[in-house]
Amino acid sequence: MKFGLLMPFWNPARWERPFPELYQNLLDQIVRVEELGYDNIWLTEHHFDTDGWSPALLPLAAGIATRTTRIRIGTFILILPFQHALRVAEDSITVDILSNGRFDLGVGKGYRNKEFNAFGFPREERDARLEEDLAIIQGLWTNDSFSFDGDYYHLSDVCLTPRPVQQPHPPIWIGARGKRAVQRAARMGFHLMGTGEVAQQRAYDDELERCGRNPKDYYLAQLRWVYVAESRDKAWDLVGEHMHYLFSSAFPLLKEAGDLRADRAMDRVPSVEELRNIDPTIPGGAPIVGTPDDCIQALQRYQDETRVTHLAMGMHLPGLALDKVTECLELFAQEVMPHFRS
Repeated sequence: MKFGLLMPFWNPARWERPFPELYQNLLDQIVRVEELGYDNIWLTEHHFDTDGWSPALLPLAAGIATRTTRIRIGTFILILPFQHALRVAEDSITVDILSNGRFDLGVGKGYRNKEFNAFGFPREERDARLEEDLAIIQGLWTNDSFSFDGDYYHLSDVCLTPRPVQQPHPPIWIGARGKRAVQRAARMGFHLMGTGEVAQQRAYDDELERCGRNPKDYYLAQLRWVYVAESRDKAWDLVGEHMHYLFSSAFPLLKEAGDLRADRAMDRVPSVEELRNIDPTIPGGAPIVGTPDDCIQALQRYQDETRVTHLAMGMHLPGLALDKVTECLELFAQEVMPHFRS
């Protein structure tokens, strides 16, 4: 299992810092993350977000590429329908070159209503646009000359240069939550980025096999919110309000978009105290907050229940001081990662 970090470059007003200072400090921290032996940095996108959630992932990826030498850099996820496929294909190759072949392109279709309204096209088009964008990007990366005639793009003899460092192209992932979207990732032959639930992995692997593909040939990354400290109480004392802020911000938007299953569509967000009492070992992607031993137990059970090749860990909770994130990063690298490396 590869260990990576989800980094939204958050800057909520409640804990706001000057953006140049924040970005520079996060880039400095990524250098430390590489030194600690983590495998991936995962960047994540939203637009017009009052929390400062990063809207521009490929420039960030390029900046990280120039500061690092080993760690892989990926998007978890880039909202593909809001981009022009030709630009994504070219800009991704530039990151692949700057990183000397360390780039992963993870994409999704988006869900926030206000983003679709601002970009000026119906949310109902997102599935068709995603599939067309992916066909173009993969076609440009694997053909010397590429033509395409679709609903949204009409290309004639496009020659992409320079070419990717990774051959035949950088890994392509699809982020998916619902069963049909998960099955589409398998049907199209791309790696999967999930939101932590075991059922997603099983639906993905079942569809891979149904399409005549071997699941062992495909990566599966899962997002889990993680924080470790010397004691469980200390961990929750440090991150409780930040974790509550995260869910308070995310759940209303998911509910508004209709992207929560009925059993996940909470009438209210759990209080900090209720969050503290959630068992981190239960299925379904619960936050893992506690001691290194708590984390090892939760991840071991998770690994036993589901095939997961990459763990995308949300340690950078909104507003959490970077020195507290660094303490968690170092403790996790020293006491948790060795258990799974050996």
